[in-house]
Amino acid sequence: MREYVFGYLLAHERLILQKHASQQQGRWDTKAPGTLRGKQMGLLGVGSIGAELARTAKHFGMRVKGYTRASEGCPDVDEYFHGEDRVAFAADLDYLVAVMPNTAATRHLVDRRLLAALPSRAVFVNPGRGGVVDDEALAEALTAGRLAGAVLDVFEQEPLPRDHVFWRTPNVLITSHTAALSVPEDIAPVFVDNYRRFIRGEPLKHRVDFESGY
Repeated sequence: MREYVFGYLLAHERLILQKHASQQQGRWDTKAPGTLRGKQMGLLGVGSIGAELARTAKHFGMRVKGYTRASEGCPDVDEYFHGEDRVAFAADLDYLVAVMPNTAATRHLVDRRLLAALPSRAVFVNPGRGGVVDDEALAEALTAGRLAGAVLDVFEQEPLPRDHVFWRTPNVLITSHTAALSVPEDIAPVFVDNYRRFIRGEPLKHRVDFESGY
């Protein structure tokens, strides 16, 4: 997940797609790229994935804001927001990254109100859950130029229907739910660790809270 998110953040700052287009045209492109240093990333969700993204952001000299239900345990988040503080959270972000679970409380959290609070330079990245996004609101913001771009890996309906508005929306990069594929070499150590904890009568890791939905 870190590689996916920061791969696209770096591609955006370093103008990789634009520079490649210039190469294809045989054009010497001297436009100066940007840098992640000093930019501000907002994390919708600061669980285990969000914490890793925050840690990586610090490697690049970024400032990190976190929007969570309640927790404030990640030392790499500079400022936390909760509840109705979504507008203040989004107000000055360069990148908004959604890594929240799909629950009744998070459904369409990225709505017109939140998108309107983002600066027009902001890029939205969603490798988390499709249900967190109001698709129509996001497409409208991108089409109107109120958002610089979006990188979308997950959707409410997958595969994404051929007639979906995102296929026709400008400044969108679409991937097919491949941001962080589960592979045996990642899963097996987690299972083995929890199995050993179970037989020793120790608390298990990664337990699901059925009340909160994740």
